[in-house]
Amino acid sequence: MTASQNSTNKAQTPIDFASIQRLTESEAQAVDQLILQELTSDVVLINQIGHYIINSGGKRLRPMLLLLTAKALGYQESDHHLLLAAVIEFIHTATLLHDDVVDESDLRRGKDSANAVWGNAASILVGDYLYSSAFEMMVRTGNMRVMEILCKTTTAIAEGEVLQLLNCNNPATTEAKYLEVISRKTAILFSAATQLGAVITNAGPALEESMAAYGQHLGIAFQLIDDALDYTSSKDELGKNLGDDLAEGKPTLPLIYAIENGTKEQADVIINAIKTGDRDSFNEVYEIVKATNAITYTEQRADDEAQQAIDALSNLPDSEFKSALELLARFSVQRNY
Repeated sequence: MTASQNSTNKAQTPIDFASIQRLTESEAQAVDQLILQELTSDVVLINQIGHYIINSGGKRLRPMLLLLTAKALGYQESDHHLLLAAVIEFIHTATLLHDDVVDESDLRRGKDSANAVWGNAASILVGDYLYSSAFEMMVRTGNMRVMEILCKTTTAIAEGEVLQLLNCNNPATTEAKYLEVISRKTAILFSAATQLGAVITNAGPALEESMAAYGQHLGIAFQLIDDALDYTSSKDELGKNLGDDLAEGKPTLPLIYAIENGTKEQADVIINAIKTGDRDSFNEVYEIVKATNAITYTEQRADDEAQQAIDALSNLPDSEFKSALELLARFSVQRNY
């Protein structure tokens, strides 16, 4: 499918993200209350850092995906959808705390990162606390399938982090290797969220597989647009410093494509920048990325993934919640933050 044929193309009417949020507004408020309740500890620093990162903004996209999936499949049995939405957010928050330490980031969602405020050791340990709390919470569901999925998910995230570390400062990283990293590091938690929505509704193997695929493709699309935004957004919109990926020596898809499709001179500039993590060369790299149509290519790949996510919803019953899941796939490639 070409970009012009793709129904997720950015030229379409902008998606109203707030209208999607309103579909799970009451549940989301309950999840927020549960998160704050579960963050209560007699260790003051855990409360401080946990509340700081949880309350620092963000779209709460992953727990929203679980809630929308559960509602699309008619879940009404108990409050396990709320509990698991909080678990997903705890795991996500733990990965952010650890990521910022590994990446030496000082900005997250437009604010000082937790490690910039409290230091690396505190951020790592509170991240560990959030992981442990997430597992304690998931056990309360008494559902072995839930625990199996989340255990595999956290293992895959850790593997993705290590793979990314191995790829850092390596300009020979291929598109396939990069996609493997983001599939494990980012997309797997999207996939777990939507798959769990099907599991707790006893939707059956076919729908469970479809919802897992939806989340996986959506997560890849989301990360690819993040890659593009590192070269097209602004610091205020993105909530982090532009060029952070380059400074960290990460060979993201725009850079991989530009190396493969630019001139030797252009490729050499990017190769050197990746090897050295040279933020000072950002402007020159940006011009090369733009000249080689690497941003357009990355956006087209994201469009393809978003369309595959929408296709995976084909056997989901029609409802406003299914429509919202389709809109979220479109939003993932339209957003500028």
